[in-house]
Amino acid sequence: MANLDATETEAVFRPKPSQPPPPNTVGVVGWLRKNLFSGVFSTLLTLFSVYVIVSLTLFMWEWAVTNAVWSANSHRECLDITKGEGACWAGVGHWMNGFMYGRYPDELQWRVDLAGILVVLWIAPFWMPRVTGKIAIAGTAVLVYPFLAGHLFAGGEAGLFLQLMVGLAVGTFVFNSVHVLLCLGTGRGIGSWILQLTGFDKKHDSVQKYPLMAVFGLLWIIGIAYQASWDLPGVSTNLWGGLFLTLVISSIGVASSLPTGIVLALGRRSQMPIIRVACTLFIELFRSVPLITILFMSVTMMPLFLPEGTTLVKLVQAIIGVCIFAAAYSAENIRGGLQSIPKGQYEAAQALGLNYWKMMTFIIMPQALKLMIPNIVGSFIGLFKDTTLVSIIGLYDLLLMLKAVSANPQWNGLHKEPLVFGASVFFVLCYAMSKYSQYLERTLGQGTGRR
Repeated sequence: MANLDATETEAVFRPKPSQPPPPNTVGVVGWLRKNLFSGVFSTLLTLFSVYVIVSLTLFMWEWAVTNAVWSANSHRECLDITKGEGACWAGVGHWMNGFMYGRYPDELQWRVDLAGILVVLWIAPFWMPRVTGKIAIAGTAVLVYPFLAGHLFAGGEAGLFLQLMVGLAVGTFVFNSVHVLLCLGTGRGIGSWILQLTGFDKKHDSVQKYPLMAVFGLLWIIGIAYQASWDLPGVSTNLWGGLFLTLVISSIGVASSLPTGIVLALGRRSQMPIIRVACTLFIELFRSVPLITILFMSVTMMPLFLPEGTTLVKLVQAIIGVCIFAAAYSAENIRGGLQSIPKGQYEAAQALGLNYWKMMTFIIMPQALKLMIPNIVGSFIGLFKDTTLVSIIGLYDLLLMLKAVSANPQWNGLHKEPLVFGASVFFVLCYAMSKYSQYLERTLGQGTGRR
């Protein structure tokens, strides 16, 4: 070693680069032997499981497809054809309109479809990378769109406030649509174009907001004038039902639970005793009772505390109960995310001179929400399924419409097929939410270490 020069000595003591792991030579056969046929008991259990799965698959295929009846005028006719060995999908097809819309008038169902198309177009920019201002678009979808959708659903004469809000929703939708098209076509949003066309792009930042406000105000006025010509017949909420009603209740509950849960979680961690105690009591009270109890209280007990003659809408009462219940659970999920953030993040934000609200908005809350994506989406899925409880208080949601089939004299006794259809609908929607939450985890960089 004494005769080595400096370069050779460094080469001797330099750590060797890590070698790549050897390729996986186990193969499919080795994986099967290790995981499914590692012993006598494992082999027997595997064969039995395969037998059960194949048997159930063949039975379901014969019942649901091979021996099924797709066209019939009654359940009795289905039984005469299948002898009870096949599904009667004819009844499901006959009641499909009721499953989707409940008792909503057939000639007015285009309003429900229009509201559904509008919300899809409203939130579509979230999946378009070239579109900017997605947070503002999300804010308008939560705060403004419900007034437009509610007016389309309920119809009837609109008061001054509702006219203003519906006009605002129409103007906002046009503004957002033009913004999305400009982003996709030119890579620049509507704000940049307005400033360039008006010459305000060369002026001070403090005055650049005025042309944007002017254009938005003009669209608002046009929206008010446009909706004033609408003549929408009123539809009582007692006629709302089916999957339409289930989506209305669950979407309002989901949309309101997250911001309300954030406020409650921050309030529970507040240094002010009155706010902390109030938020804690609210959360613990509504997390300690089942949702059905809250629904019964809102429908049966709430009118007792109001002045005599006060008319309440059962659907609104149910929505309020669902929103309160969902907010309490969301608050605990978000509080768990806040507690998982290291103390150094708070200290670093304070060292930068950020006040409490800026620290929470820009530093703490984004990290907490990313960490709690599985819990939050899990609560949303649970809430979506729990909305079926509104059938107990007399609202004709999807579950009650599925049960109503067997009560019809023409389709008396048809139970399994509607429930299988309903279970499939819930599975598809819940599975889609679950997969989207996993996509968010991968996109936002959370949970990748365990995959």
